Amino acid sequence: MGHNEHPIHEHAQTMRHDWTQDEIAALYELPFMDLVYQAQTMHRQFIGTHTIEKAVLLNIKTGACPEDCGYCSQSAHYDTGLEREKLMPVDEVLIAAKNAKDAGAQRFCMGAAWRSPPASAMPALIEMIEGVNALGLETCMTLGMLKQEQAATLAEAGLDFYNHNIDTSPEYYDKVVTTRTFNDRIDTLNQARSAGLKLCTGGILGMGESRVDRISMLQILAHMSPHPESVPINRLVPIEGTPLADVDRIDDEEWIRTIAVARIIMPSTTLRLAAGRHELDWAAQNLCFMAGANSVFYGEKLLTTPNVTVDEDNRKVFQLKQVS
Repeated sequence: MGHNEHPIHEHAQTMRHDWTQDEIAALYELPFMDLVYQAQTMHRQFIGTHTIEKAVLLNIKTGACPEDCGYCSQSAHYDTGLEREKLMPVDEVLIAAKNAKDAGAQRFCMGAAWRSPPASAMPALIEMIEGVNALGLETCMTLGMLKQEQAATLAEAGLDFYNHNIDTSPEYYDKVVTTRTFNDRIDTLNQARSAGLKLCTGGILGMGESRVDRISMLQILAHMSPHPESVPINRLVPIEGTPLADVDRIDDEEWIRTIAVARIIMPSTTLRLAAGRHELDWAAQNLCFMAGANSVFYGEKLLTTPNVTVDEDNRKVFQLKQVS
């Protein structure tokens, strides 16, 4: 393979935050096997092993969200047949966390369908964080938009990660969500980072966006300094009743290419193969891991959408523990 086929080898030793859209586009356009090879090379250099992180995601408060995210079954704007539920009791959350720990999870993620967390819920959220930490699990929450004092409170309670996906490019964002802006998303991430929280932020592929939008989204993430510690890369799971129910899905290769490009430009980030993984056959999942994915959600359900069965994951995914 000639030098021109690997335009980023000269940067392999450095962590960059200045990727241009043209550079990212050139990576996307590499021959498929060259791109995957380059991503795998970066993965071995910066990550070093093929151990797959197990993260378990629990919906701690379901439905009735005032946001109009076009992909989401939990939005109050759409009739998706979802039952609305109040915030789970702390003891039930901690039982679920203990079960996750017993199943081998490293990180326990708690998601609540809010625009932002109400003050009345903060004491319970603090108890959940403290209780999950006491089990020896990493803690992650996704609660909507945060104010400075909320981020500080969560950090003081011991929260490790805050999840707040940017979803898509700033240019395409208002085609998906109109009740808040792209900059609102960035503001919340900045509040979380300022409070000392690690960031979990990524996007959803296949919402009708173009590759140019995927490039723009990845550029935003790669320009963050430091890079987000976790980046989930989801493929839209269409849900009946939402505006995106009938969008044409992107193919597996584009998903794999996106993971590979993300690994190259954010070489030390944990990349999570997230929603939509249940639709991939084993060969395609393997290519995702070869391209740099090193985390999955573990369990039968992701919030309100299906996931790969625990049995299949145990037989296949979590056998990939060889050291490079």
